[in-house]
Amino acid sequence: MWHFVLLIACAVAIYLACEWFVNAVEWLGRRLNVGKMAVGTILAAFGTALPESVVTLVAVTTGATPEAKDIGVGAAMGGPLALATVAYAATGAALLFKRRRDRKRVLAHAAVGSNEGGAVAAGERGEVITDPAEATRLAKDQRWFLYVFVFKVGLGLVAFAFKPWLGLVFFAAYAVYFWREMRGDNGPADGGDDEDELEPLKLQPKASSPATWAVVAQTLTTLVVIFFASQLFVHRLDAIGPMIGLPAAVTALLLSPVATELPEIMNAIIWVRQGKTKLALANISGAMMIQATVPSGLGLLFTSWSFSPALIWAGVMTMAAIVYLLVMMHFHKLTAGRLLLAGVFYVIFAAGLPILT
Repeated sequence: MWHFVLLIACAVAIYLACEWFVNAVEWLGRRLNVGKMAVGTILAAFGTALPESVVTLVAVTTGATPEAKDIGVGAAMGGPLALATVAYAATGAALLFKRRRDRKRVLAHAAVGSNEGGAVAAGERGEVITDPAEATRLAKDQRWFLYVFVFKVGLGLVAFAFKPWLGLVFFAAYAVYFWREMRGDNGPADGGDDEDELEPLKLQPKASSPATWAVVAQTLTTLVVIFFASQLFVHRLDAIGPMIGLPAAVTALLLSPVATELPEIMNAIIWVRQGKTKLALANISGAMMIQATVPSGLGLLFTSWSFSPALIWAGVMTMAAIVYLLVMMHFHKLTAGRLLLAGVFYVIFAAGLPILT
């Protein structure tokens, strides 16, 4: 019982810390004068993915046994899978919930004399969540991720002498992505009017322009809380798995990745709630690029990077989810409902995992 209580407490702590983190990171982006979308793809994604990368680094460099080192390899594969499926599905669900709530609010106003309700209620069902320009930008990120991910999965199927040194290629790939995002055109065309006004910094709620030290302090403090709460959440989940009859391997590949990506999922939900869908999607795509490169580079440098059938299955489902999303973006059919369907690939992965472990 104590494990479940602590699990819920950690989830609440992560959510509240993410509320303060997204608030701080938007102000940090303004202080650093980076584009609006780079706030999601670089600053927020890097901040929430850093704890997971540290965990991977510790696992692959200090693991006393090959099994301990394999934890880092599993994290490098499980993270992208959770982001490509569960994170996008959670964003779709949050969008559907927000639109249903907004529709009810508008219909309530219409009942007392406004004529807006019918149009809103009719127009939002099945509404495409990205315009062509936004879909093209998101698809570009996802294609970049897919190329890197296919390469890293392919390396897990072969063995040759200089393979560990290819880990440096993954660091270089992220460096190029970082450079592109920071120099890219992320101006008003990408941000939209709804993202120009920032909420007051929670640490200085009465200041129209908070002090830089307050922005940095709030960012770093929330990251520390997210890191420790996430690690405690994962450890409690690992303890609960055997209690409910799940094998350790299944817990490690099925539940732990979702737990480690919980901050990214929370960030996306918070931004959707605030009406900043573009930032929510950018945060996920940016986190996916980090997960596809940095942990993979570490794994290649410090482990044999040899994949088990379960890891290959995780890779196949990740690629299938991304191809599905790319098709939706190509035909401009990406709605909240279709985004929610990305979660089906995680269900398929879960159904096949017991057979392979």
